[in-house]
Amino acid sequence: GDGTTLHYTEQGEGRPLILLHGWGFSGEFFSGVVPGLAEHARVIAVDLRAHGRSEDPGHGYRVSRLAADLRDLMVALDLHEVTVLGWSLGCPVIWSYQELFGTDRLRQAVYVAQTPKQYRAPDWTLAHNSIFDDATLAAVQGRVTYDRAAFDREQLDEITATDLPDDRADVLFDEMSRMASSARNAVMADHTHHDWRDLLPGLTLPSLVVVGRHDRAFPWEAARFVADTVPNARFELFENSSHAVFLDEPEKFVSVVVDFLTS
Repeated sequence: GDGTTLHYTEQGEGRPLILLHGWGFSGEFFSGVVPGLAEHARVIAVDLRAHGRSEDPGHGYRVSRLAADLRDLMVALDLHEVTVLGWSLGCPVIWSYQELFGTDRLRQAVYVAQTPKQYRAPDWTLAHNSIFDDATLAAVQGRVTYDRAAFDREQLDEITATDLPDDRADVLFDEMSRMASSARNAVMADHTHHDWRDLLPGLTLPSLVVVGRHDRAFPWEAARFVADTVPNARFELFENSSHAVFLDEPEKFVSVVVDFLTS
């Protein structure tokens, strides 16, 4: 790779399952479901570059570089037959990987809560609820720069439909605070301009698409579109979840993912 050090945690044994978190978050967000998943797989939760405890090299804030980082990680750990699970931003990382590297080293993909196009268009209404054009992107970037703590707390509240215990919320807020605002804004600037709809029909990995009915980032139907467009994809709607389904319905999340893993 380009020499950037990535932080990850590892638990369990068997076929590898790599967990990729969303924008501004970290692998720690998955910690509640890792033990259950680790009974059936070698679970590797990675912090994307500049996120969490991974290095911020001052460059590479693009989805394509995050996809190359995923490849570098799999090569470094000599992983094969991998199930990759992406949440939010993690989904485009997996889409980009397949566009660049095909299905090399991969066996399955899980796409959690992401629209293939964040911006609104005449032919696309299933856009992001708060970052849907350049003006709304700029407004969010302003808040990330000048009102970061309040923005992060609001985001943490919005991604869950259930109330997190205060101590857990504090841990996750601390994880979010590790990322530089400039890096955070740069990643979103790249991520939010992509349109992955052309790629989806050609994807060949067995896929599972998961989303919460009460997702506040996107209409849940955006994920349904992904499931309908990726060939032979399974779809699972979580009735009591917002954007972070594994925080809202952890037991069901583990059950659904394990069922897919062992299929």
